[in-house]
Amino acid sequence: MRRVLAFGMVGAIGFAVDAGVLASGLYFGLNPLSARILSIAAALLVTYVLNRTLTFGKSGRSVAAEGLRYGGVGLSSAGLNYLIYAGLLLAFPRLVPLAALVAASAAAALFSYFGYQKLVFRRP
Repeated sequence: MRRVLAFGMVGAIGFAVDAGVLASGLYFGLNPLSARILSIAAALLVTYVLNRTLTFGKSGRSVAAEGLRYGGVGLSSAGLNYLIYAGLLLAFPRLVPLAALVAASAAAALFSYFGYQKLVFRRP
């Protein structure tokens, strides 16, 4: 249960980074789809460091190997997240990008947790 709570806390921080970078990108004139690419990259970096230290611990693999695994799961989750986000914005043009971010992030969270737990931080 501790791990699930820690993952939720890290996810909340990652969401704040994602939303902050997205809002900044929109403020500086990027379109919602381009801004989201930057925000996802920033959130992945922050959540990797926090999940490694607070949620799952080191896997016993090298940082490079662990980072590659995290990136694979993270990019898969980010792809799902981005597809939902973009789909919502295209289907509902008046939808606020941050509302699409909430829905997309919630959908990808479960996928991420199990991927990180089973494929990245499980001890070899």
